[in-house]
Amino acid sequence: MELLANTTFWVGVAFAGFIFLVLYFKAHKTVGTMLDERAATIEAQIEEAKNLRAEAENLLIEYQRKQRDTEREAADMIAQAKEDAQIMANQAKDDLDALMRRRERGAAEKIAQAEANAVKEVKAAAVNIAVDAATAVLADAMKGKGGKALVDEAIADVEGKLH
Repeated sequence: MELLANTTFWVGVAFAGFIFLVLYFKAHKTVGTMLDERAATIEAQIEEAKNLRAEAENLLIEYQRKQRDTEREAADMIAQAKEDAQIMANQAKDDLDALMRRRERGAAEKIAQAEANAVKEVKAAAVNIAVDAATAVLADAMKGKGGKALVDEAIADVEGKLH
C-alpha cells in the first residue's frame, strides 16, 4: 500500500496515462489513416479488376464473334471449293469427251483413207491383171493366120481414118 501513497508513483501513472492517451489518439489517427489508405488502395484494385474483367469479357465476346465469322468464311470457302472442283471435273469430262470424239473422227478418217487406198490398190492390181491377161490373149490371137489378117485389118482401118 505504500505504493498508492507515494506521489511519485501517481505522477508516473499519470505520465504513463498521458503518454498512452497521446499515443492512442495519435496512433489511432495514424492507424485510421493507414487503414483508410489501404481501403482506398483495395477499392482501386477492385475497381481495376472489375474494369479488367469487363474488358476481358468484351474481348472474349469479340473473339467468339470473330471465330464464328471465321468458321462461316471457312465453310463458305469449302463450299466454293467443292463447287469449283465439281465445275472443273465436269469441264475435264467434257474436254475428255471432246478429245475422244476428235480422235474417233480422226481414226474413222484414217480408216476411210486406208479403205480408199486399198480399193485403189485392188483396182490397180485388177487393171494390171486384166492388161496382162489381154496381152496374153492378144499375143495368142496374133499367132498364126488369124493374127496376120487381124493386123492387116487394123492397118486398113487406121489408114481409112487418117484420110
